[in-house]
Amino acid sequence: MPSAVRSSRGSSALRFGRFTAMGAVAVLILIAGVWASWGTAQHVMLTKGRERGTVEVTRCAEDACEGPFRPLSPGAQPRERVVLDDTVAVEKGRTYTVVLKPGGREAVRSGPAGVLYAWVPLGGALLLASVVVAGGLLRTRLGWVMALAGAGLLTAAFVAL
Repeated sequence: MPSAVRSSRGSSALRFGRFTAMGAVAVLILIAGVWASWGTAQHVMLTKGRERGTVEVTRCAEDACEGPFRPLSPGAQPRERVVLDDTVAVEKGRTYTVVLKPGGREAVRSGPAGVLYAWVPLGGALLLASVVVAGGLLRTRLGWVMALAGAGLLTAAFVAL
């Protein structure tokens, strides 16, 4: 009889350890996704006091596109050249609404497409964490919800861009 008690305590300790470890991994993945997204999302979502305008793309290189900045917000100054770092769905000759990062040289896309694109790393983190939640924590419903949320975010960003 004592051996049955010991194995019960041992297996519950192992379950708790697995739950704690997998929970920590899932939370770490989600924090990393938010952290990676927030670097761009803060400029797109919190636009009060930032310079907003349009950029007509005149030249694109491998990792950046550039063009003249035309202000739309009060206090914004026109610039000969600003840089859009990520060239995903940016084409030469088109005009995009942007928000300038502090310093005035780098721009990020604004509007719904910019917001969704900024949160793409979180969408990937949701997909990755859903596997950990469903497999490691044995919470399949929550895993499916997270996976569908991540896939929905990535799909919406793809469609918007």
